[in-house]
Amino acid sequence: MDFSRYIADRVLEIPRSGIRDFFEVVQTMTDVISLGIGEPDYVTPWRIREAAIFAMEKGKTGYTSNLGTPKLRQAIAKYIERRCDISYDPRTEILVSVGVSEALDLALRALLDPGDEVIYHEPSYVSYNPSVSLCYGKPVPVSTSADQEFRVLAEDIERVVTPRSKALLLNFPTNPTGGTIHATDLKPIADLCRRHDLIVLSDEIYSELVYDGAEHTSIASLPGMKERTVLLNGCSKSYAMTGFRVGYACAPGPIIEAMMKIHQYAIMCASNMSQEAAIEALENCRNEVVAMRNDYERRRNFVVNRLNEIGLPCHSPRGTFYAFPNITPTGLQSKDFSLRLLKSEKVAVVPGSAFGNPGEGYVRCCFATGMDKLKEAMDRVEEFVGKHAQS
Repeated sequence: MDFSRYIADRVLEIPRSGIRDFFEVVQTMTDVISLGIGEPDYVTPWRIREAAIFAMEKGKTGYTSNLGTPKLRQAIAKYIERRCDISYDPRTEILVSVGVSEALDLALRALLDPGDEVIYHEPSYVSYNPSVSLCYGKPVPVSTSADQEFRVLAEDIERVVTPRSKALLLNFPTNPTGGTIHATDLKPIADLCRRHDLIVLSDEIYSELVYDGAEHTSIASLPGMKERTVLLNGCSKSYAMTGFRVGYACAPGPIIEAMMKIHQYAIMCASNMSQEAAIEALENCRNEVVAMRNDYERRRNFVVNRLNEIGLPCHSPRGTFYAFPNITPTGLQSKDFSLRLLKSEKVAVVPGSAFGNPGEGYVRCCFATGMDKLKEAMDRVEEFVGKHAQS
C-alpha cells in the first residue's frame, strides 16, 4: 500500500531531525560519552521536585486554565519584569505551553498565512525551518559565522526582506553555536522590524545561561518592540526541568488570544503538577540557577581551551552550554567526522550540518556533563584528531 498518497506533502518533504537520527546510532552502542543531547546533567533541584510531589499529594491533578494557572502566570510576569524590565499583564498577555517548542508552534500557526516568510539565522535549532514549513510559511535563512561570533546583523536581515516577510525569528543565546547578540546590535534590528512591519519571535530559553559577566537583553525591552514581539521562554534549560515540559509566551493580548485558541483545541493545558513546580523554580530558585551557570562556565572554559589546543578552532560561546568547534582541519565533513569519532572513540557529538548549511564544517559539543567525562572525551577527541589532521 502506498501511504505517501495519504500523508500531507509538506510532511513528506520535511527531513527527520538530524540530531535524533544521529542518536539512533548512539543508542545501539555502549560506553559512549555523549556530548550530544542538549540537556542539563543536573537533576532538577529538590525544592522544585518537592513542589511537584506536594501538588500531586494535594490532588492538583486536573486541568488548569488553557492559559495556565493564574499563580504561574503571575510568577512569569514578575520574573520577566525583574530579568528583562518588561511588564506583561498575566491575565491577557501570558500563555503557559508544553515546552518552548509548543509555544513557538502556536505562535507560528497563529501568525502565518500560506506563503508568509519567516526570516531566521543559521546555524539554528533544528526545528525552526520545519516548524515554519508545517505552518505553510516559507523559511528564509540568514547565515552567521564564527568571525562575527555567530551574531546576526541588521544589514544581513535587510538583504532578504521582501513584501512577503512577516516575522523574524531570533534565538539568543543561540543553539547550537552559543552565540549571543550585543545590545547595540539589537537596536538596528528593532528599527528594521518597525520599518518593515515585522513581528519578532524571540526564543530566549537560554537567557539565564550567559557568561563572562554578560547581561542578556531582550529585543522586547527596546522602545516600540513589546507590541511586536512574542517572547518565548521556559524552565527546561536554566532550571534543569526538561522533562517537566513548561514553556511560556509573552505577547500582546490579541496574539496570546489567537495562540490560546489553537492551544485549547490541540493540547488543552500544560501539566498541573509541572506548573506548580515551575512556580517554585521562578520564585525561589535563583541561587540554584547561579550555581549551575557558574559550573557550566567552568566547563566551557575547559572544553574550549582543550578544543583549541587539539587543533579544532573554537570561539568561546558567551551563552548556552554548547561549544561549536571547526573540524575542517581534519578534512572531514561534519557528519563523517561525527560518525567516525563515535565508532572509533565512542564520543558522540552532533554534526553541524544538522543545524543548516552554515553549520557544515562544525560539530556541536554539549558541555552539560560532568568534568570527569569531559576530560576523557577531550582526550579521545585529541586521539582521533591526531589520526586525521591534515598536514
